[in-house]
Amino acid sequence: MGEKDITEKILADYNDVFADIMNGLLFAGEQRILPEALENTSIHSQYKAEDEKVHELERDVAKYWKEKEVELAICGIENQSVVEKNMPFRVIGYDGTAYRSQLLEERKKILPVVTIVLYFGTDRHWNSEKNIKSLMEIPEGLDKFVNDYSMQVFEIAWLTEEEIERFQSDFRIVANFFVKKRKNKDYIPDDPTEIKHVDEVLKLLQVMTGDDRYKEMFKKKKEVHSMCDVAERLEKMGIAKGIELGREEQKKASRVEFILRVLETKGTVDEKTRKRIEEEPDVDRLDIWFTKALKANTVQEFEQALD
Repeated sequence: MGEKDITEKILADYNDVFADIMNGLLFAGEQRILPEALENTSIHSQYKAEDEKVHELERDVAKYWKEKEVELAICGIENQSVVEKNMPFRVIGYDGTAYRSQLLEERKKILPVVTIVLYFGTDRHWNSEKNIKSLMEIPEGLDKFVNDYSMQVFEIAWLTEEEIERFQSDFRIVANFFVKKRKNKDYIPDDPTEIKHVDEVLKLLQVMTGDDRYKEMFKKKKEVHSMCDVAERLEKMGIAKGIELGREEQKKASRVEFILRVLETKGTVDEKTRKRIEEEPDVDRLDIWFTKALKANTVQEFEQALD
């Protein structure tokens, strides 16, 4: 998933969003799983490996699906911003420890475990294998004795409009954003739908796009009510950044012009040093060069001072 703060609540951890994702992707929008039928379960699973040490796996989010007091299944969601080759092994690890935990609890009825992977990449489809056997070199004659295990990957940026319409929570806004972002990298958010979980939506966009501007919005998230507000904030940030860059460029141009004027007056500049000064992007370095230019009495002295 990339960098994330595990102390922060993620969007899919809200029951309304979790249920919506499951219903939209697994049940074609049919409201099979109700938010009130979900109960948190630990995202941490411990197991004892062959090295006799206790190891721990951590899911992104997992919940019990219950109907009244009867537990029906354990459902988990994993978020990926990039393709991960060994993801099928991670998934079988999550599911395996979930089953092992139930055995250790000596449950009379073992619950089925379902894990889905949400892939938010926009530059390519999930182009890696989705089952463990395809990632192994199995000796001849042994294939039929090796159990396979597959994972379910949903490519959010490639969902159709019909599939997006199945969602009823903030996830519809998120899915729509990534689909539009895939089709147009310069897409400006234009969805007027009100966002319920503003903080978590912004965090998800920041983590999955790698764009820290969404993180900057956290400070003034009360001003964000929809993706249209997000677009307005992005525009203001862009204008502010443009002004800042303009000032830097103006500052640099002034430095370059002044240094060259001094050097020309002293006769300590040639085409080589002129080009080097004009192409130097670091304003602070230009200031240092200016000091050296004042002390130099010949072109050679100034060139030696630059090295």
